[in-house]
Amino acid sequence: MALRNRKGYWLLAVGVILAGPLAGQAPTPLRLSFAEAVRRAAGTAPAVELAGLRTDEASARVRQARGTFLPSLSFAAGWLNRDFNSKAQGISFPGVPTIIGPFNAYDARFRASQTLLDFSGLARLRAARAQVAGSTAEGGAASEGAAAGAALAYLRVARAAAQVVARRADSSVAADLVGLAQAQKNAGVSAAIDVTRARTQLVSAAGALLVARNQLDRARIDLTRALGLDPWTPIEITDTLTAALPVADVPATAESIVALAMARRPDLAAEIARGDVARTAKSAITAERLPRVDVAGDYGVSGLTPSTSVGTRQIGVQVSIPILDGFRREGRAAEQTAVVRESEVRARDLRQQIAAEVETALLDLASAQAQQGIASERLRLAADEMAQARERFAAGVAGNIEVINAQASLLRARDTDIDARFSAATALVALARAAGLARTLH
Repeated sequence: MALRNRKGYWLLAVGVILAGPLAGQAPTPLRLSFAEAVRRAAGTAPAVELAGLRTDEASARVRQARGTFLPSLSFAAGWLNRDFNSKAQGISFPGVPTIIGPFNAYDARFRASQTLLDFSGLARLRAARAQVAGSTAEGGAASEGAAAGAALAYLRVARAAAQVVARRADSSVAADLVGLAQAQKNAGVSAAIDVTRARTQLVSAAGALLVARNQLDRARIDLTRALGLDPWTPIEITDTLTAALPVADVPATAESIVALAMARRPDLAAEIARGDVARTAKSAITAERLPRVDVAGDYGVSGLTPSTSVGTRQIGVQVSIPILDGFRREGRAAEQTAVVRESEVRARDLRQQIAAEVETALLDLASAQAQQGIASERLRLAADEMAQARERFAAGVAGNIEVINAQASLLRARDTDIDARFSAATALVALARAAGLARTLH
């Protein structure tokens, strides 16, 4: 009975190794290259769409501010039936009744107004335009972040796919060793415990393969979210985790990269734009002390009856000079001054952060590339060790403990190689983002 159970576990492990996708008609997967994923995220990710809407809002505020200098035209018509107390109006002549009315009054009138001079309105218009520039820069920052996020999510899928391939290779080796151990036992040159050890390794490899497949599925879901897709969308990546992935067109020296980042980083441009908005807002507040000139007029007909109504008009020019508003204007100007200084501090700190990010990314990239070479050599040596241990076991000069140890060493070497390639790729993504070039990754 126990023998049948052990045999069942072994067959289950082999089934897990060889199992493919569940039967059924699966939807056609979305095939994505690394460059296409980056482009899609940079253009259509939810964060990018929201940033675009905020830019539209800022553009609408420009139209609102511009409306101050455009003519205003309205029409109104009304009917009124009333009476009034003549004494309350100061009319106390003999023969004039106290209550006059009721009577009807009709009035229909066009009214127009135009601002001729408004220094504060001009400053507010400049502030609104500066907000558009800031929103556009913030949209660029959102696009950069979305591109970098999608790049990292794609690389995680590629790493998970490489781990699935590695676990399948481990499982294939484990299955071969089971067959070899059984053959050695049948030939009388190996003990039964060698078969048991080999089957244990096979079951362990099957479990590791299940975990790797689960991690791959989770990484695909993360990629759909980074791209703004439905999480149920099946995705098939077309690029693998190789030394050629990704490619970033960054300068060769750290100084050139930092200089490029200072000119290209949209988050720095957005912070500078926020400072400009605060400065123009302060100018608008200061300009409120200056005179404002408006012209207004109306024309219409009025009378006790529509048939007896006559045309009337008026036109006038008004000059307004603010004098004192309880020092609220001064308080608002002081607030904008603090906002300007705050933006200057953030911009200065961001410039230092950019330089630090570039330097850190270069250090990580150099380390990861060196580790990649070491991991590649370690993988080659582990494969040689595995081949030699297997030959010794097949020749009967060693037990399968030596083979199992070599198999574990090969497994660790495969994982180290995958992690080294992933670290080099992510370091390159970090360098591209630090330079403001995440949207150009391919």
